[in-house]
Amino acid sequence: MKKIFILIAISSLSASQAIGQQIERLKYGDFNNWITRVISESSVIGGNDKKLYEVGPTRTITGNKAYVNQGGSPWANSNVYAKVSGVTKGSCAVEPVVRSGANKCAKLSTKIEQVKVLGLINMDVMVAGSMFLGQMMEPVTSTKNPYAKMDMGVPYTKRPKALVLDYKVDMPAVNSRTKATGFGSKKTLAGRDQAVVFVYLQNRWEDANGNIHAKRVGTGGKKFASASGWVNGAKIPIVYGDASSHADLKWLPLRKSGNAYYARNSKGKLKPVIEEGWDANANPTHVIVMISSGSGEPFVGTEGLNLYVDNIGFQL
Repeated sequence: MKKIFILIAISSLSASQAIGQQIERLKYGDFNNWITRVISESSVIGGNDKKLYEVGPTRTITGNKAYVNQGGSPWANSNVYAKVSGVTKGSCAVEPVVRSGANKCAKLSTKIEQVKVLGLINMDVMVAGSMFLGQMMEPVTSTKNPYAKMDMGVPYTKRPKALVLDYKVDMPAVNSRTKATGFGSKKTLAGRDQAVVFVYLQNRWEDANGNIHAKRVGTGGKKFASASGWVNGAKIPIVYGDASSHADLKWLPLRKSGNAYYARNSKGKLKPVIEEGWDANANPTHVIVMISSGSGEPFVGTEGLNLYVDNIGFQL
């Protein structure tokens, strides 16, 4: 009888822990299903077919077509179909790789994309592999204001305790970064780049002119400064309210007019989302999750820095 009571107690404890640690996986967040896109690059840069990858129901899309999220997938990434001055180019810095057996994960890489046009143009562009909840606007027609080409965030109304994921990091043994915008020569900058993951919970509203405003409800983030093997079930706590006094979150300030992310308003136009303050008590309307193999400004990174992620969700 005593053994029975002990077993009941253990079972009850496990059940309560399971409830307290309830994990809500993001759709396609196991990264086992991917869409393969086949883009035909312009003949002046070789005319090769380039494979780009998107998280979504397994299928192949052939042709130079602007991508729209498939199968209810909330995920977008920095793999883009670009058409600049009539030249078509594909860029791929996010791809599926085998983690074990039939299980896949996402690999985000920092690399140099080269564009050579028969001796007329020789451009190097530094790209960091990034994934985010939202939609990328294609085709990309310029390198100006990258945020204006991203519809950042998806509707979400819960108040999770943490973002949960598995991760692994490849970190080159260097202490430098490269700046390559495609215009002018590459520049070497001091300091090693870092991979990042962060989450914002926002309360958004739209004014009469179609401008989008927000209060930051919750913030969480982690930087990866060194190499690591797989870390499973890592938790990134979400701080509600003013996160500016938290030493680990000072790199995630409010995003205002100078560095705002963009989203579609009710008329379908992309507008900057201006964060006007912190509010721990507001009800979230949207969530932003960003995963990237670089933490600096656009077109700056440490080549060879790779971030692998898997099994991402929220602890409720």
